[in-house]
Amino acid sequence: MSLLLAFVFFLLVQIYFYAFVFRKYTGSGSNPKGIPQYFNDQSNSGGTTAATGVSVVVCAFNEADHLERHLKNLSEQNYPDYEIILVDDGSTDETQTILKKFKEDYNSEKRPIRVLHIPPSHSFGKKNALGKGIEMAHKENILLTDADCTPNSSDWITRMVSGLDGTFEIVLGYGAYRKLNRSLLNKLIRFETLMTALQYFSYALQGQAYMGVGRNLAYKKSLFDKAGGFESHLNVRSGDDDLFINQVATSENTGICDCPDAFTISRPESKLTSWLRQKRRHITTSQHYRTRQKIKLGAFYISQIGFYVGATVLLTLKTAPLIVGGLILLRFVLFYLTIAGAAQKLQEKDLVALAPLYEISIIFMQLYVFVTNAFSPPKKW
Repeated sequence: MSLLLAFVFFLLVQIYFYAFVFRKYTGSGSNPKGIPQYFNDQSNSGGTTAATGVSVVVCAFNEADHLERHLKNLSEQNYPDYEIILVDDGSTDETQTILKKFKEDYNSEKRPIRVLHIPPSHSFGKKNALGKGIEMAHKENILLTDADCTPNSSDWITRMVSGLDGTFEIVLGYGAYRKLNRSLLNKLIRFETLMTALQYFSYALQGQAYMGVGRNLAYKKSLFDKAGGFESHLNVRSGDDDLFINQVATSENTGICDCPDAFTISRPESKLTSWLRQKRRHITTSQHYRTRQKIKLGAFYISQIGFYVGATVLLTLKTAPLIVGGLILLRFVLFYLTIAGAAQKLQEKDLVALAPLYEISIIFMQLYVFVTNAFSPPKKW
């Protein structure tokens, strides 16, 4: 009986998240605080309605191959007033040469391109490089992406910064990963990205924003300066995106933009070991989140484990099979409705059919990362 009660408890926690928390995102047609999630207004087409200047800031470390493919896309945005700031953070490959060539070819008075080279001897990590790039910015609106990302459309800037003109100080975007055929790892990476976005979008719509992703993130330079940049968590190597948002986001100043035109597309890892190493680095920042946020995120993860373990044991022991079976069905109905809703908005519909398989795989992956980091914290970044 105690096992059944424990299972019911974990199930109720899951129902709370899927029926109420995540419903804030999947059940909303648009952000109740003002940012349209889909831009169908014809008057906003063409990318010329927003007038505030934008500084697009990109940091690169040994990203020569990616920069050659993606930089040109940044110069072709339909936005009337923006500059591109490129920071070479101590690269030892051809990054510096490519950035200089890009500036020579595409720099203009209308769209200035500025390049900062940080020598390897003065490279102190991405936060230092990104901070220097933002310091160079001449515009009030800062839009961040990574060197291996490409905007999903020429209206990327317009969509992402529209909410910064008098509505918000922060806009959270979606950083998708390129879809690869016949790759289970690719689907796992994209499903984990989908679930992460579902959570941070949902919490932002509740006025409890706790993170963003540096692949697609916009905020006011004045907000960055007021917060002292990354000074409060400079001792943490990662977290230039989530820890900063965790620090400065409030119930009033943060919005989301999930318009497909506003997506960025990144190259996914091709090896499981590389992806796990990446996740080990990223997860170290979560311990610095606010206590309430850590409790909620932890409760969701623990309830996932509790649900699957409890369901497996109870079905194996044939304990109240009709009741347990009905409760399992209820959970999966809510699960599928939620995942389908998020996948529809974020253009990840191919992940829906086998979502439980991906979910279970991600749970084990996260457990591996937690345990491994507990005994051997990552030393290389």
